[in-house]
Amino acid sequence: MIDIARLAGVSPMTVSRAFKDDGRVSDTARAAVMQAADQLGYVFDSTASALRSQRSDFVAVTIPSINNANFADTVRGLSDGLRARGLQILLGYTDYDVQAEETLIAQLLRRRPEAMVVTGGTHTDRARALLDKAAIPVVEIWDLPARPIGHVVGFSNAAAMGMLVDHLVGQGRRRIAFIGGDAARDTRGTDRRRGFVAAMRRHGLDATRLIDAGAPPISMAEGAAAMAELLARLPDTDAVVCVSDLSAFGALSECQRRGVAVPDRVAIAGFGDYEIAAICVPPLTTVNPFPGRIGAQAAALILQALDGTLPDPALIGITPQLMTRASTGS
Repeated sequence: MIDIARLAGVSPMTVSRAFKDDGRVSDTARAAVMQAADQLGYVFDSTASALRSQRSDFVAVTIPSINNANFADTVRGLSDGLRARGLQILLGYTDYDVQAEETLIAQLLRRRPEAMVVTGGTHTDRARALLDKAAIPVVEIWDLPARPIGHVVGFSNAAAMGMLVDHLVGQGRRRIAFIGGDAARDTRGTDRRRGFVAAMRRHGLDATRLIDAGAPPISMAEGAAAMAELLARLPDTDAVVCVSDLSAFGALSECQRRGVAVPDRVAIAGFGDYEIAAICVPPLTTVNPFPGRIGAQAAALILQALDGTLPDPALIGITPQLMTRASTGS
């Protein structure tokens, strides 16, 4: 900073204030400081600044997968909402493993984030204790946990899956199957399976047509393999609900390879309203959980909590939307 001050013709204190956007620094002096910093290749040491200010200016976020378009949209909504306040995101992914989430939460909290956002409402006891004692705003997203740790922005995955079953039953389908993943790892997928079973029983239908496609996240290839297994084991199935749009697209592709007409012979529905759902042939019926809105609402809660205008834990429910398309006949 002394080198920059000498090159810019200002004091070291002016350099420090310029990097912190201090209003006492004129535009001319700030421009000279930034030009000198660029010339010398200097990068401001935010760690040292955080030690003095007790602020890190970042929000820690955990997501189960980094290649899931829905979670990417959620992170984008979070980032956009926090950016105006100068807050950045430090992102970690858990690979659908609550033990990995526990380790990640501990590591992230060591960096003193301003707030923490965790995906889902199921955690280890230690992870819950860490978050509960962190003394920062905590937001659980993509779920409606029975025992919230702090704030919540989410929806009922079970109820959303029930919408799909109700739609298929309304279309005259009765022998409906569910394609999902390892229930021990994907808690949201487990809730969707539970919602499928509950809705089928509510309609007085057989709820045992359950195909396990493997460890989450379920890929297109795994969805195709699960559909092949379903057609071999239960060839009279007239509709399939998949845990995600990717697995549904795989199931659709397998039907097309085998000459199984969709939706005439079997209807197929997914979950997530990914881009592929609207452009595949036929387009997939699915559920839009509004992932970007989840991120934006979580960001709004964090800013209110940091401002002290959100004294009590808040719960914001997101209402998913059923997107009916040609893969189910409408």
